[in-house]
Amino acid sequence: MEQRHLGRTGLRVSRIGLGTLSWGRDTDEHEAAELVKVFWDAGGTLVDTADVYGGGEAEYLLGQLLERLVPRRDLVIATKAGSVPDPDPDRRFDGSRGHLLSALDASLARLGTDYVDLWQVHAFDSRTPLEETLQALDIAVTTGRARYVGVANFCGWQLAKAATWQLAAPGTRARLAGTQMEYSLLQRGVEREVLPAALDLGVGLLPSSPLGRGVLTGKYRHGVPADSRGASGHLAPFVEPYLDGAAQRIVEAVATAADGLAVTPAQVALAWVRDRPGVAAPVVGARTAQQLRAALSVEGLTLPDEIRRALDDVSAPVHRYPDQDWSTL
Repeated sequence: MEQRHLGRTGLRVSRIGLGTLSWGRDTDEHEAAELVKVFWDAGGTLVDTADVYGGGEAEYLLGQLLERLVPRRDLVIATKAGSVPDPDPDRRFDGSRGHLLSALDASLARLGTDYVDLWQVHAFDSRTPLEETLQALDIAVTTGRARYVGVANFCGWQLAKAATWQLAAPGTRARLAGTQMEYSLLQRGVEREVLPAALDLGVGLLPSSPLGRGVLTGKYRHGVPADSRGASGHLAPFVEPYLDGAAQRIVEAVATAADGLAVTPAQVALAWVRDRPGVAAPVVGARTAQQLRAALSVEGLTLPDEIRRALDDVSAPVHRYPDQDWSTL
């Protein structure tokens, strides 16, 4: 698989990443092992996880597979910290230095490794001074516990503020290498501010849910399959927003393009986001080896310009910045 630099850094990652959101809950140890083996055999290197996935079980499972199945040096392990299991929506994130560094040590213990290749703040914490959060990232790098750092779910101004603070603060060694945000043909909101900021700052984008939460595979075109996430009690609300009429029109366009190219809708959707400017590696959360093999088969596909432009048009975001007509003033 082709390798890409993550932003303007020396860190190279496979241009498709493997996500582990379902590990420890919907994906057991044997299924996880098969996923890692298929991914590694295809030349994949980037495996993305988080301390809260499966209540820590995802990191633990990945740690059990290291060395036994795949050499540690062959994987780029990315994890996240900052999310907390608090029912209060105002206390779901903790970006304090104490919490983050404690969470990192716990992640390293579960993973059974001395360092992670990419450590990411899972979300912006408005209750903690940003400089304190960023100091934790710097400490992680200077102590060797993380080789590179990044953020996830930061909006445009938050990303720009964080990167600017790092550039201005004396003695700061860590620089943001990546930012993770949902991005697909069904969710192009990052193009408004996050992606332009990332491109300007040299921060690589790692799109999550690049298949539109599974909807872009076409599996929901004629209903909700019984074995799908849309039929799952805890994941149905995650899928439901992308089952409306606007999404359906995009899915049909993807299916038409797939028919014309003799490939699958998933391949078309994944190739589209993979090759967008600023994208380093879409993170695919396959639940089975069969799903992962299907996603990895996109490696040899590059969309023709006319198809790419047609998909750009049909999925263009509706909400744009208002144009000011100065002639009326």
